[in-house]
Amino acid sequence: MAIESSPFEKLQQAAKPPAERIVDTAPQGSEDGELSLRPKRLSEYIGQNKMKEQLSISLTAAKMRGEALDHLLLHGPPGLGKTSLAHVIALEMGANLRATSGPAIERPGDLVAILSNLEDGAVLFIDEIHRLNRLAEEFLYPAMEDFEMDMTIGQGPSARTVKIPLAKFTLIGATTRPGLLTNPLRDRFGIVQGFEFYEEADLTQILIRSADILGVGIDERGAGELASRSRGTPRIANRLLKRARDYAQVKANGIISHEVADAALKMMEVDRVGLDSLDRLYLTTLIDRFDGGPTGAETMAATLRLERDTIEDVLEPFLMMAGFLQRTPRGRTATRRAYEHLGRRIPKSRSSDTQPGLLELES
Repeated sequence: MAIESSPFEKLQQAAKPPAERIVDTAPQGSEDGELSLRPKRLSEYIGQNKMKEQLSISLTAAKMRGEALDHLLLHGPPGLGKTSLAHVIALEMGANLRATSGPAIERPGDLVAILSNLEDGAVLFIDEIHRLNRLAEEFLYPAMEDFEMDMTIGQGPSARTVKIPLAKFTLIGATTRPGLLTNPLRDRFGIVQGFEFYEEADLTQILIRSADILGVGIDERGAGELASRSRGTPRIANRLLKRARDYAQVKANGIISHEVADAALKMMEVDRVGLDSLDRLYLTTLIDRFDGGPTGAETMAATLRLERDTIEDVLEPFLMMAGFLQRTPRGRTATRRAYEHLGRRIPKSRSSDTQPGLLELES
């Protein structure tokens, strides 16, 4: 006699989407070979030293107690290694990693399917967690705190709520915009770590390691040249390395020296401080069309025909870090350094808007 599935099993089967859509152990949208460049252990992870020290203590303590690591929130600009660190943590804990993203979880049933299929000690990585569906987010609250889900069985007067136990897991959330997280969700993360842009010396070591993995010949000066123009971002550094590898194989002897790296970067229109053609277009538009600002993000996005998220998450963080741009209550404003870098003269009418401590433009 066949045994009928329980109401919860029916809901789970109906809600479970195709595996490749929701849960995938491979990084989303990665370039060929990018996964092989990811560090495998925390000791191989270059840079972010304060974060590594704190995480090392938490990981060691969790393993000594035989428990899952506390839930972890990683925030910072794109390309700084949030996904790589999630893979490292799973390997350090000897746990399976299940990866998805906030936009991929379209309804609560998607999250039910994921959570109910986790095993003890598993790591669930949710990228862009700030874009998680609000109804789905509410299912995370009891799952993160008590490792259980509240399910409603039936409808109308006969409906009842049952608690479904879950395996003890670690949720790692990654976001480029932590301010968009709701307070209830943010407060349920026991560990919160922010990523900083990388120092040139750390990027140089990352490039030397990546070149060794890819079988690319590179000297330290060549790696340093690529690092100095990588906007403090490992993902960009590795991308520039691959393009410099192509240039070296076709135009040189296959070795990325300082001269070869410089020539390759000039061909790619990446200047001495790491600005590319889109960065320069942003700054020249702000200076030439809007007198250096202040100008709103919507206006800049419409003028450049870009999405506002691209403006705020991809372009502006580095421009601000490098001292070319300021976000003020009145809008975006170009700094003296931006004028100087682009060879523009600061108008006298804007002299009172500049910030102290920046280089004075010679008359």
